[in-house]
Amino acid sequence: MRTYELIAPCHFGLEAVLKREIYDLGYEVEKVEDGKVSFLGDAEAICRANIFLRTAERVLLKAGQFHAETFEELFQGIRGVPWEDFIPLDGRFWVAKASSVKSKLFSATDIQSITKKAMVERLKESCHTSWFPEDGADYPLRLFLMKDEVTVALDTTGDSLHKRGYRPHVGKAPISETLAASLLMLTPWKKDRILVDPFCGSGTFPIEAAMMAANMAPGMNRSFTAEGWTNLIDPQLWQEIVEEAQEQVDLEIEVDIQGYDIDGQVVRAARENARRAGVEHLIHFQQRPVSQLSHPKKYGFLIGNPPYGERLEDKESLPGLYREIGEALGRLDSWSAYLVTAYEDAQKYIGRKADKNRKIYNGMIKAYFYQFLGPKPPRPKPQPYAGNEIPRRES
Repeated sequence: MRTYELIAPCHFGLEAVLKREIYDLGYEVEKVEDGKVSFLGDAEAICRANIFLRTAERVLLKAGQFHAETFEELFQGIRGVPWEDFIPLDGRFWVAKASSVKSKLFSATDIQSITKKAMVERLKESCHTSWFPEDGADYPLRLFLMKDEVTVALDTTGDSLHKRGYRPHVGKAPISETLAASLLMLTPWKKDRILVDPFCGSGTFPIEAAMMAANMAPGMNRSFTAEGWTNLIDPQLWQEIVEEAQEQVDLEIEVDIQGYDIDGQVVRAARENARRAGVEHLIHFQQRPVSQLSHPKKYGFLIGNPPYGERLEDKESLPGLYREIGEALGRLDSWSAYLVTAYEDAQKYIGRKADKNRKIYNGMIKAYFYQFLGPKPPRPKPQPYAGNEIPRRES
């Protein structure tokens, strides 16, 4: 089976989480760059990456790379890619996105137009035809220009991988599914520890946590563009890997995952999203303000995306809200807390400096992932041997 170089874009600053996921799938990482991880894999890897990766935005199949400072160099570079190895005669192909950073070529529309013309010229020559019906499967392309280095890739995914299919209902300033999964994976939370989101909104953090706990592959209930690429991927592969993912799901586990919000309508929407994801029975949702947050269990985890004043009229309430967060953390003195916020005075009003702080982007908004670390739970004491005989080693 042919090996490809695959590129998985991700949230900036969270590449290490995606790299670990790719290793766990059993693939060799080639390169880690800002906002993307490249790895080697075959047709099966394309299927598995789309279905199993929680933190990637999409999976791209790299078709070529070259240097271009002029549109003529771009044309010839695209023309030199063996498109006939990727796209069948009836394939519908176009440049879905072109981005340019620190490059002499920067007009996205011109880059897209020239790329399409060069591809047509290549396919005319290699396929000995002058007309392409383009009524078959979709083969969207993405071009990246970085310091005049052009990378061209086919998009195997289609709709971004953050679209799991469970979240038609979203609240204000929602956090994406892939970002929520990435941040959860940055914490030491495991499914045997309590997890509470006091600002659950559309329920993304609790739902992603429940899916992780149940070993539910995020992409097993959606479709992908490359499912139509029968010239490259046997359709049976998709079916086999989805069946593998379904067999790994364990919905009988016992977990303590909770989501609170001050808005009852938002809580109802979050509960509906959890139902769509198939994990409603694993999450307890409740209408509750953060001022009432307390819990008898120790060594829990709090994670959330509190308001940070996207609208001017909301900013006045922020000092009081973040004081309430600080008071709640005082009541949960053995817990660890992880908060995503763009509010610059968050630590000031919480009344405590975060033990760790990571800059991230929630959409286009620069935010911070504040990590307030609690004590580690004590290790369970070894149980003394209760029998009357010395255990005999089996021969």
